[in-house]
Amino acid sequence: MMRSLGDTKLLRLAATHGLLLDSHSYASLLQRTIHNRDPNSAKALHCHILKRGASLDLFAQNILLNTYVHFHSFHDASKLFDEMPLTNTVSFVTLAQAFSRSHQFHHALHLLLRLFREGYEVNQFVFTTLLKLLVSMNLADTCWSVHAYVYKLGHQADAYVGTALIDAYSVCGNIDAARQVFNGICCKDMVSWTGMVACYAENYCHEDSLLLFCQMRIMGYRPNNFTICAALKSCIGLEAFEVGKSVHGCALKACYDRDLYVGTALLELYTKSGEIAEAQQFFEEMPKDDLIPWSLMIARYAQSGKSKEALELFCRMRQSSVVPNNFTFASVLQACASLVSLNLGMQIHSYVLKVGLDSNVFVSNALMDVYAKCGEIENSVKLFMDSGEKNEVTWNTIIVGYAQLGDGERALNLFSNMLGYDIQPTEVTYSSVLRASASLVALEPGRQIHSLTVKTMYSKDIVVANSLIDMYAKCGRIEDARLTFDKMDKRDEVSWNAVICGFSMHGLGMEALNLFDMMQQANCKPNKLTFVGVLSACSNAGLLDKGRSHFKSMLQDYGIEPCIEHYTCMVWLLGRSGQFDEAVKLIGEIPFQPSVMVWRALLGACVIHKNLDLGKVCAQHVLEMEPHDDATHVLLSNMYATARRWDNVASVRKNMKKKRVKKEPGLSWVENQGVVHYFTVGDTSHPDIKLICAMLEWLNKKTRDAGYVPDCSVVLLDVEDDEKKRLLWVHSERLALAYGLIQIPPASSIRIIKNLRICLDCHTVIKLISKIVKREIVIRDINRFHHFRHGVCSCGDYW
Repeated sequence: MMRSLGDTKLLRLAATHGLLLDSHSYASLLQRTIHNRDPNSAKALHCHILKRGASLDLFAQNILLNTYVHFHSFHDASKLFDEMPLTNTVSFVTLAQAFSRSHQFHHALHLLLRLFREGYEVNQFVFTTLLKLLVSMNLADTCWSVHAYVYKLGHQADAYVGTALIDAYSVCGNIDAARQVFNGICCKDMVSWTGMVACYAENYCHEDSLLLFCQMRIMGYRPNNFTICAALKSCIGLEAFEVGKSVHGCALKACYDRDLYVGTALLELYTKSGEIAEAQQFFEEMPKDDLIPWSLMIARYAQSGKSKEALELFCRMRQSSVVPNNFTFASVLQACASLVSLNLGMQIHSYVLKVGLDSNVFVSNALMDVYAKCGEIENSVKLFMDSGEKNEVTWNTIIVGYAQLGDGERALNLFSNMLGYDIQPTEVTYSSVLRASASLVALEPGRQIHSLTVKTMYSKDIVVANSLIDMYAKCGRIEDARLTFDKMDKRDEVSWNAVICGFSMHGLGMEALNLFDMMQQANCKPNKLTFVGVLSACSNAGLLDKGRSHFKSMLQDYGIEPCIEHYTCMVWLLGRSGQFDEAVKLIGEIPFQPSVMVWRALLGACVIHKNLDLGKVCAQHVLEMEPHDDATHVLLSNMYATARRWDNVASVRKNMKKKRVKKEPGLSWVENQGVVHYFTVGDTSHPDIKLICAMLEWLNKKTRDAGYVPDCSVVLLDVEDDEKKRLLWVHSERLALAYGLIQIPPASSIRIIKNLRICLDCHTVIKLISKIVKREIVIRDINRFHHFRHGVCSCGDYW
């Protein structure tokens, strides 16, 4: 009769009349408090039990224990467990699950081990709890020993135990063992199927995942939200976006399209397939009370070059009740960096400081990237120095920042420090420091970095290999660049562009064009940069007809509209070949405003061909756009000097003085044992200047004996010929060459960098010197490389 009364009335009646209820009634009342989510009533009921001295049986005590666990009173639950006169498997499992939920994993494991030691019944619930605990403790690789015990006790066919084993094997990557467990489950339920589908998806066996998903559907099982998420992940992994849309249909039928996890997976599907508009439409239709969809959509906008949209969505998110986290800020800052928007980046930085996320490594790295890309490298360095937690991305960001700003020396120094801190470089690190080596024309550091990539197997990475090709080409080792290219297992358009541009830079035009033919045969589609390399190759080798043909084919055969770089190459090719009328006509046909580059190219050709009238027109166009361009003033002055129009020379120099335009001094440098030695024209400051002068005297005598006659016309000064002959021998490249011949071992090439175009007389005499001293001499001037061997230059005297 008492059991038929309401639970509340029953408790009041018992309290009023001092009645004791039986264990079953107390258990029923405790379960009612759980159902009503009323922890205070549960505690009041426990007080009543204690006051009345009621003796609960083991079943009721376990219900009381579970009540405390359910209301997260884990300390009280543990205390109650210790005071229980009797315990069983249910008691141990209940408290172990409580410890696990509160992340007290070692307490949970200790409790389960005690259960085994004290001989309690080991059932399927013990195994599922233990297996989940091992996964939570990152000890999933020990699940095989639990599996053996499961098999021994005959629980291997149980669906709950089997699913827990599948999850554990999935985490440690043992897919075959997971599939064996799945096959052994007698009565597979939806959770078992989902576990196996997810196992395949998480371990990149996407085809198997989708096949099992289809099999499950054929057998009549209705997928849940987790099954659909796993199937969508496999569709993304296989780039099977149409199949993903079919899975979307399943989600719609099962009414899971508004589920947070399914919705997020669908957003990922549509953004990865490039259907940003569809992703945006789906985003607008889904619930927006969770951060995940907002963050994902902002991130995908930022990553797909839609930075403005990312910022607009972030502003919308701020108007809602959703609070951004570190990943949201990192994506928004990526958008700011892409837009090179310093003002927006600084505003986001202030917001980050306000919410206290400035110490988060992801946010800090993104802030460093913003400042670096906006040219505020000092702010990036400050963030780098203040960062308490530095990972490889932190180091990469600051190294990339310096490399992009052209400060290769600091980038290489930071790379050395990174190695000193035992931070493992990534492909981003290697490609950036190789770029820094290329910008410094620093061959030795580049070779050392190449050795490191070989040791870490990053030399097989396509991005690193492309950077190696570029580095070797820019450091004068075109043979090594080609060798690196030939060893690549896979090549993309960047690989082809790097090697084509490299051969073009070295004046090896026919080799560059042969590589272009190979690129087409390899079904790799050329892009704008490819044609810059091809047209440069034609320009550097004087291949006029081929240049015309390739320029024409850009639009006709490949649908590539020529940009200013292509027009510049063609104007230089035509002008260098003496086709001035055609060059001027081409400039007139440019569909946009011709840039300084175009007019400079034609001006350079006018200087070579001594076309003073057209040269003046070109110089006028350049100076209208850049009035303080020193190179144009100097070239115009040189043209007047060649024509011996000294009054015009004086006028140009007076104009330069009035504008405070200073001529860039000629500078050459040569590296020896990691030290760079610089020389200017007539430089006498080097410590070894006496040895250098002695070497120059010896070279002067030897070259004269070999038939060398100085070309005094290249000295554009109004002085006597004897003085001109003396001045020729103190050109910066000859000083650098003399030093190299003294200090660099005979078996090594001498590599010289010059910031201006090498003069005609130096080119002639260095050809002869290479034959006399029987050494390879490589000079990189402002336009290209010259390889001098056995009295011949690789440019074929066309430069």
